[in-house]
Amino acid sequence: MQARTPNARQQAKSQSPPDWPIDWRLRMLRLLLALALLLAAHVPVLAEPPAAVMYVNPQCSCCLGHASYLRQQGFNITVKETNDMSLIRRQHGVPERFEGCHIMLIQGYVVEGHVPASAIRRLLAERPRIKGISLPGMPEGSPGMTGVKAEPFKILEISDEARVFAVE
Repeated sequence: MQARTPNARQQAKSQSPPDWPIDWRLRMLRLLLALALLLAAHVPVLAEPPAAVMYVNPQCSCCLGHASYLRQQGFNITVKETNDMSLIRRQHGVPERFEGCHIMLIQGYVVEGHVPASAIRRLLAERPRIKGISLPGMPEGSPGMTGVKAEPFKILEISDEARVFAVE
């Protein structure tokens, strides 16, 4: 019986070092890359912070406190001073019963007074068919105001029904 001699291909294979570690690393790299691409496709792109214009009376310091609070909460607030708040409110259809300390315009909505950031975020997320929301007056302990919160804040819809939008 004649011994079989390996062909050139088999000889080359037996003389080279095993290539499984490199192959294994490439496969892992490809798998990780595919996983990263899959995850990236499902992660929402970070949006710009919500931009708003807040109209304030130049003599009022609590309005600036509310603007500062909203900035800390991730909003991009531009403050514009005006001595004619009633004109701004009329232009944006805010009835007197909804008036707060200042008026803010954000993504097509009116936000009147010291409304907490969570209610504003909810408004922007749900996008209800209302003019906006309001925390009428200047309740103590509300964002930007001094004092202690005495009772839950009732944030109202600026609408004909004036329903409660949120209680905080």
